[in-house]
Amino acid sequence: MLSDSKFEFFCRAVADFGVQHVILRQDGKEIFRKDWIPEERQLQYSVSKSITGAAMGFALEEGRLRLEDPVFAFFPDESPKELTENQKALTVRNLLTMQMGFPVSYLMGDQRKTMKETDWVSFILSRPMPDRPGLYFKYSNAGPYLAGVLIERLTGQSLSSYLMPRLFEPLGITPEPVWDKDPMGNTFGAGGLYLTTTEISRFGELILQNGCWEGEQILPKHWMKMLYDTHISTEEGQQDYSLLFWRGRNDSLSAVGRFGQYCTVVPEKNLVIAINSYDPSEENLLTYVWTYLYPYL
Repeated sequence: MLSDSKFEFFCRAVADFGVQHVILRQDGKEIFRKDWIPEERQLQYSVSKSITGAAMGFALEEGRLRLEDPVFAFFPDESPKELTENQKALTVRNLLTMQMGFPVSYLMGDQRKTMKETDWVSFILSRPMPDRPGLYFKYSNAGPYLAGVLIERLTGQSLSSYLMPRLFEPLGITPEPVWDKDPMGNTFGAGGLYLTTTEISRFGELILQNGCWEGEQILPKHWMKMLYDTHISTEEGQQDYSLLFWRGRNDSLSAVGRFGQYCTVVPEKNLVIAINSYDPSEENLLTYVWTYLYPYL
């Protein structure tokens, strides 16, 4: 069992990296917590991608689409008149595994600040796709963004409204969270979701328990199996990717935000790690977790 002194040592080790909240849950209970500032909802950056992934899990279970469906078929108004063979091969699965066939990343934070285009769907679908989708991993906001827009079009609801009765309300995530929109009013499913650290720790507990919360199956079993079974080799080669989750050390799954937001689950220890920070250096705080906390749990 992790002693208070070990936890406090970890807190001192990460204090210089803008850490605001740390929550550890083990065996279904909150075992340690440290709040450097009062807790409130804050931007979770790319942790949002994993929530978009959950929305996709519900949509698949409800039969609204399939992973092998061609993406361009869902966007007839924004698609080029003549599709290349690579464009025709792009599937919903490719959006979730970062294997779209684009050699560059799109809709990243710094890019969005200077973009003149307001129709981001048309912008993405008109980008050159020199490689066949599914061949390699390239981290980008384009895939999860299009996945979110696709769900909104199929359901006639915003992502957050769609998720309220399916995910947020069962986890006690109320009122409905704020989620940033693109210039056309589409939810930016690759980022932009505002949650508290406590709320992302509950989402982590849901993932750890194979989609169950308080004895009820919330996320579909089939989606959870795919999430745990999917291993996509990344360009760095240091960790794998799943369906809008990172696969890391100790067989962990992590939702990770750009400036130090983490929702990490470690099945071996029945453990959830939730961290919120704002660190411009983008230090990997999980390194400190594996070094100073993990061995003692």
